[in-house]
Amino acid sequence: GYNVLEASDGMDALKVVEMHGTSKIDLLVSDVVMPHMGGVDLARTLTTMRPELKVLFISGYTDNFALRYGVFDEGVPFLQKPFSPTALARKVRDVLG
Repeated sequence: GYNVLEASDGMDALKVVEMHGTSKIDLLVSDVVMPHMGGVDLARTLTTMRPELKVLFISGYTDNFALRYGVFDEGVPFLQKPFSPTALARKVRDVLG
């Protein structure tokens, strides 16, 4: 039941959001590591533009690795790959409240 906007990388995601103007976007689901612009930089940029935007990071790296190397802060929603569609749906629902 969600409308999904797709982007190939962080820079493309910025363009997609820009193309949607003031349309509401509830959630950014982003890989932590991406070409051209990583997920953390993308999330920082987009949440500055849209403070109401919620973020869910996904990665093949563990959340402990990401915390240790300063990728993101503790408590940030995170889902480790691989995950099932059911696990993703559950986590999205959890993040959206």
